[in-house]
Amino acid sequence: MERPVAWIYVVALNAARKQWRREARRHNERIDANVTSDHGDIVVTALDVQAALLQLAPRQRAAVVLRYLADLSTKDVATVLGCAEGTVKATLHQALEKLRIEFDDDDAAAEGAAT
Repeated sequence: MERPVAWIYVVALNAARKQWRREARRHNERIDANVTSDHGDIVVTALDVQAALLQLAPRQRAAVVLRYLADLSTKDVATVLGCAEGTVKATLHQALEKLRIEFDDDDAAAEGAAT
């Protein structure tokens, strides 16, 4: 095995994908549940980020998580995902653009509701 660290990330990514699928199913169930405001802004922000990440394509989500949460370089992300470094950069650009649109829409909706 030439790069055991990359292999570990692939295994971890596969485990994370499995967890994301479970959370997506649970997320749909939790939408109907009553939500209290006692949890604070941190929990709300975390849920918003999680929901936004679930809106991304699996490859985009994996690239964002590996680059920004696992703090890997784009070269290491490319190794884990099995693609070129330029592909990772393009994928991250597209994912971040989609997240910007998602959060801008949420902010606009919140401002409209407040007025």
